[in-house]
Amino acid sequence: MKKLAIVTTHPIQYYAPIFKLLQQRDLIAVRVYYTLGQQPANYDPGFSKNIVWDIPLLDGYDYEWAENTSATPGSHHPKGIITPELINRIMRFQPDAILVFGWNYTSHLKVLRYFKNKVPVYFRGDSTLLNYTTFVKELVKSIYLKWVYRHITHAFYVGVNNKAYFKKYGLQDSQLTFASHAIDNDRFKISRSADTDRFRRSLNLSSEDILIVFAGKFEPVKNLKLLVAAVANLNKPNVHLLLVGNGINEHVLKSQADLSIARDNIHFIDFVNQADIPVVFHAADIYCLPSVSETWGLSVNEAMACNKAILVSDKVGCAADLVKENYNGAIFKNNDEKSLTEALTVLTRSKTVLQEYGKNSGIIIQKWNFTAIAEAIENKLLNEPD
Repeated sequence: MKKLAIVTTHPIQYYAPIFKLLQQRDLIAVRVYYTLGQQPANYDPGFSKNIVWDIPLLDGYDYEWAENTSATPGSHHPKGIITPELINRIMRFQPDAILVFGWNYTSHLKVLRYFKNKVPVYFRGDSTLLNYTTFVKELVKSIYLKWVYRHITHAFYVGVNNKAYFKKYGLQDSQLTFASHAIDNDRFKISRSADTDRFRRSLNLSSEDILIVFAGKFEPVKNLKLLVAAVANLNKPNVHLLLVGNGINEHVLKSQADLSIARDNIHFIDFVNQADIPVVFHAADIYCLPSVSETWGLSVNEAMACNKAILVSDKVGCAADLVKENYNGAIFKNNDEKSLTEALTVLTRSKTVLQEYGKNSGIIIQKWNFTAIAEAIENKLLNEPD
């Protein structure tokens, strides 16, 4: 049986199920190497609090914790992951190929460089070209990234924006395989109507009220101040906004909401864990992700699995793949309050239309699933020459 070594930073609820599925399917052998090191603390700087996921992330597959010797460990900067024994550990496993998630860490880049021309080196990342900087910065970045990706045999791209990124920096079509971003569609789509009704009542919403939801980190890149302002612009008594999460912008957002003419229609609740977040999505009529920069936006997948209409900015990576204008939602111009307000004005005219959009979201997202990712990885490895 062919063996695949997987190098990634830490257990993530969107990746662990893929590893478990690969092992269950038993077509290839997998071993995951977590490079951030075994972390006793669960502080998440994005949420500004400790986060302990309430679904298992380490069950059902083989994994190892790599010792991280960085003086400042973390996945937020390149020198935050330094694992001197990682390459030796991988070599003892004797893999037929290596799959690396992300290159911008000291140890991950070393793995790419060391195993080049020894075994096929696969890569998984979701970067896009949506955030242009300046000509000089783009030129320097292009030179460097073309050098990085010369160490990669094959990449699994998550969508059209990600594919364009890989091609710009030197990868050919023959080196690219589609393997979508995905969530546990089956878990999210289960209707929990009693819990959903109870949750809406807790917000004092009637059945005719329209609820716009954002769920995630309250950080500047999410641009939630724009969303709060746009909802105030609507000035519709039956339209409510719910912001779910925590983060460094929390106090600013609550102050903005308190001063808004729509203050009675803007609600906040703390971070909701994976077991209960589907209830929040099912309670919504519209899911909005107004980010100024977002490589993908997996919360959109989650909302679509719950049959919800979607509204995103044009800087959200998944927009090109998942959001179809006048079919399951809308896309507004990044950081443009007028554009967002106009999109909300149209979307909030009819709950009947929103329900139809939501059904269409559910149809679209069905093929974006863990099995498709597992099959893409298996097919690539099993077709490698011996």
